[in-house]
Amino acid sequence: MASTSCEQCPLMACEGLEPPSPEDRAGIERYKMGEVTLKRGTAVFIQGAPATQLHTVLRGVLIRYRALPDGRRQIVNFMFPGDLVGLQSALDEPMSHGVEAMSDVTLCSFPRAGFRDFLAAHPQLGFDMVWIAAREEAALEDHLLSLGRRNALERIANLAIFLLRRAQASCVADGNRLPLIVTQTQIADMLGLSLVHTHRSIQALRKENLVHWTLNEIYVPDMESAARFAQFDARTDTPRPYI
Repeated sequence: MASTSCEQCPLMACEGLEPPSPEDRAGIERYKMGEVTLKRGTAVFIQGAPATQLHTVLRGVLIRYRALPDGRRQIVNFMFPGDLVGLQSALDEPMSHGVEAMSDVTLCSFPRAGFRDFLAAHPQLGFDMVWIAAREEAALEDHLLSLGRRNALERIANLAIFLLRRAQASCVADGNRLPLIVTQTQIADMLGLSLVHTHRSIQALRKENLVHWTLNEIYVPDMESAARFAQFDARTDTPRPYI
């Protein structure tokens, strides 16, 4: 595997990410195996399978999902630069979910073996992992709120704002635009909607100039107006730590 020095990590330039201390960066450099680059659509982890590595997203976007035996699936979350992928594998458990590249991605790779010892040697990073897990739980709570209480237009607007804010924080967005291929089937899989309902709702949001969601891009002209419509919690995010 090729490797980029942690001292040259492009994530350090992202205002929405909190870089590790110099001492922790040196430890990460020693623990890191290298990097892997994958094409859009590649499976990073397979649901139910064991894993020998975990990764930090360096470039690109991924999805995490749960699938039923008949192939139906629920997209649980999107993963952006700085996010840790495969934490369950580091805790000696088979993957309860699958992870797939939504774009071409580059991942920093770490061995599962030794993860506990690594965190023991770097207690601040251990605290950061707890913080990340808490933020992930909060995001899942809001997703459940969407599935249970928001209507279709509110769900799609809320998801668009969430993705755009995460993209802005991780240096993926271009202003209020996120260049990312997301099919309407994938939107439906995330939000528990039929494909027809998803299509009609996207068109309605475009007519209201709240969200312009095409195959290749998410564009929100006015974040405040869209946030009010979707009742999105628009509190300023604390920078996210990463390994």
